[in-house]
Amino acid sequence: MASASVAVRASTPVDAPAPLQILPFDGPLGAEVIGLDLSTPLDPDTFAQLHQAHLQHHVLVFRDQRITPEQQIAFSRRFGPLQIHVLRKFQLPGHPEILVVSNIKEKGEPIGLGDAGHYWHSDLSYKPKPSLGSLLLAQELPAEGGDTLFANQHLAWDSLPDALKHAIEGRQAEHSYLAKYEELRARSPWRPALTPEQIAEVAPVQQPVVRTHPETGRRALFVSEHFTTGIVGLPRDESDALLQELFAHSTRDALVYRHRWQPYDMVFWDNRSVMHLAAGTPEHLRRRLHRTTIEGDTPF
Repeated sequence: MASASVAVRASTPVDAPAPLQILPFDGPLGAEVIGLDLSTPLDPDTFAQLHQAHLQHHVLVFRDQRITPEQQIAFSRRFGPLQIHVLRKFQLPGHPEILVVSNIKEKGEPIGLGDAGHYWHSDLSYKPKPSLGSLLLAQELPAEGGDTLFANQHLAWDSLPDALKHAIEGRQAEHSYLAKYEELRARSPWRPALTPEQIAEVAPVQQPVVRTHPETGRRALFVSEHFTTGIVGLPRDESDALLQELFAHSTRDALVYRHRWQPYDMVFWDNRSVMHLAAGTPEHLRRRLHRTTIEGDTPF
């Protein structure tokens, strides 16, 4: 994925009155929001405009948001109830709604989930009600690396060859949080052993291979290399082969926006529309971000 283009914002705003501007990136998704301070509550008109921009562009970037955890939580809750990640040891102290995403260790112990986003995925697709969207706020950034990639799954479906569309139409796939958990745990300090209660909390679920966005009606691929374990009703070899085709197609460079983080960026993405991937950070460089996750609907 190193060759994926870095989107730049267009020179003129689209349908955005001053002072708030929505500047679409010159790429397959994403826009920058200008003129908004997330430390203050949004009036209804501004919120409606922001909501529409999120539906249209799938990934919104807010620059230089030096907000508190309480303010991040309050803004996130405007879009729906928040979901608590199963790895509770990486909650921000005093704020269980915030998952710390970090490679930093203090006194030999990791303070956050350092290998989050190692594989392409949509957040919490393994839950009966997967995430509507996630908000990631940069707190400490490395001098190099640490990019996040986003792939447009509406375009993935639209550009899928007819034969593949026919092969997956109406099918379900199993999603499991544990799909690659032990593989990750074997090589990183960020995956603690799960208790029986935690394992029960992330029991496998079945989701449509192609989901319909509940607000826009657009269709999108909804499988990922991280959490999707198989297509229901197909022999294992057929399922594996079909999933590999879908994984490769859905993360092609033409579908991808690469976000290069700047200090105190807040990025808000739609998990119903995109997958994302962490491009990796050199081990000797510190990276810390705070994530909130909004609960969505049962996919259909």
